[in-house]
Amino acid sequence: MADEDVATRAPESDAQESQTTSGIPGDSKPDQGAASLGEHCTTDRPTPDGQTPTGEITKYNDIEVYVSKPSDYPHNSGKLLLLLTGGTGVHSTNNQLQADKYAAEGFLVVMPDQYIPPSPDILPSHPRTSCSHREPYRFAGDPAPTTTTSTTPAEAHPSLIEQVKLGVASVAKSFTIDMWLARHTPEKVLPLLHHVITSVKEEYADAVSSGGGIYAVGYCFGAKYVLLLSADLHQDVAAGQRAPETQAEEGMAKQGPQIKCGAIAHGTQITAEELAGVSVPMCVVAVKEDPLFPDHVRVQGVEAMQKKGVEHEVEVYEGVPHGFAVLGDYADEGIVEKQKEAFGQMLGWLKKH
Repeated sequence: MADEDVATRAPESDAQESQTTSGIPGDSKPDQGAASLGEHCTTDRPTPDGQTPTGEITKYNDIEVYVSKPSDYPHNSGKLLLLLTGGTGVHSTNNQLQADKYAAEGFLVVMPDQYIPPSPDILPSHPRTSCSHREPYRFAGDPAPTTTTSTTPAEAHPSLIEQVKLGVASVAKSFTIDMWLARHTPEKVLPLLHHVITSVKEEYADAVSSGGGIYAVGYCFGAKYVLLLSADLHQDVAAGQRAPETQAEEGMAKQGPQIKCGAIAHGTQITAEELAGVSVPMCVVAVKEDPLFPDHVRVQGVEAMQKKGVEHEVEVYEGVPHGFAVLGDYADEGIVEKQKEAFGQMLGWLKKH
């Protein structure tokens, strides 16, 4: 992985990992089972008690979008914020509540579905999974057993048979997620996001004008696309005709950044080159020794941003799991406090710009 500077791992390497915990309360081993997306990228934490989303789901260009507006909109136009989620998608109550939190701070939040549902003939079926048009795929709907579930004393030392069962489930989940990721590449996601951006620029021109452009935040899977939207991309890449890492044709024109300011939290599948490509102010929330966003990838990318003179802010949190900044309850009050701290950091960055 160090050679490629990519925050991801091959499924076969994860399948060989033992079923151990990360040492963080409420967390599973970060690279256990889910090869390129952690447990917190694909499974919601318990929703905070008494909280109900206040926004609504609509469609732009046949793409589902959760929209949350400031309470005094349109009297106060707010600023347009694009929120890109992790693997739990726009129908996640926690993600909707996260959007509402930004809306309460004066942002008109647009949270698009970044996922095109895979066809049922490719991925394994599951009784709790729906593959209807535009409904987000929830990774078979039943994550493999992890240490996020409570463990009784009798289960503290699983039998050999139980360990084998856990290992088989882990491999199956890794394979399923990697198949999903193979279908949700920049070539597919970027055009989808550009369609949404085009629509919201027309629908909420007042908010875009008020903020002088579009702001963006991205968590886990969505963080990668905040970086890509903040870069100068060749037009064929932006249109989904070519992967970002492949060589451009000579003379191919570039498209400038689609956002004016961004903030990301514990990204997945991020490369140092994508960080280096950032051309707008960027805030980076990271987890120390996170195998899904390795320290060396972050350091190399941030050094490149610094050399380019791109304004940036980086905060590395210790003692928290990958995905901690996404809204959701934890038994460990320390994680809860750092979740609030990360939100305050990202919010402060957006308001500053």
